[in-house]
Amino acid sequence: MTAPFSHAMVLAAGLGLRMRPITLTIPKPLVPVAGRTMLDRALDALDAAGVSQIVVNCHWLGEKIRDHLAGRPKIVLSPEEELLETGGGVTRALPHLGDAAFFVVNADILWTEGAVPALERLRAAWDDSRMDALLLLHPTATAVGHDGPGDFFLEPDGRPRRRGDAARAPYLFTGVQLLHPRLFATAPSGRFSLNVLYDRALAQGRLAAIVHDGGWFHVGTPEALPAVEAKLPA
Repeated sequence: MTAPFSHAMVLAAGLGLRMRPITLTIPKPLVPVAGRTMLDRALDALDAAGVSQIVVNCHWLGEKIRDHLAGRPKIVLSPEEELLETGGGVTRALPHLGDAAFFVVNADILWTEGAVPALERLRAAWDDSRMDALLLLHPTATAVGHDGPGDFFLEPDGRPRRRGDAARAPYLFTGVQLLHPRLFATAPSGRFSLNVLYDRALAQGRLAAIVHDGGWFHVGTPEALPAVEAKLPA
């Protein structure tokens, strides 16, 4: 039996189209923000949380991600010849992720910690008896570099609810989460979004969420880089 929370996956296979021309030669996770790559920031947070094995998928300029990770011994690389999106990427990596709940982190976002590190808060909030997925949300109004309408409402019992037809929702999904392998028991094959599985878990009452109490930053375009760097703490 795998120890809970000892495994993680970092999603680093995106094309980074909106970040061009920077991402013509650098995969988006390796774009430096305030002197450190987004991928390294995610890996550092997982290291601090005591994760013992981390899978990193890659596709666009994947050899650069491979070379960048050469000095990190606990990394398993999951190269994708064809882009599998978030759901397909995690499904392909499941043999390396154990049989207990594991972290999944997007490699193209940044966050700063609140009073307690975000991954520790997710770990403390996890209830294996009633959850298959636990999402970290952030207030839409205070997200830096994000101008979307938000993703979720949050019920008093911690259950998220999709924005649906509402013009705006108070919370967005941060790209940081805990997932259990059983979430993937009936997953589609090939390329698909994790949203497919979130909706199934939501319908079964097994999708939960907590709200991040630190900062959250999205670097979507080259023009957003200076604005995000200006707001990141020194």
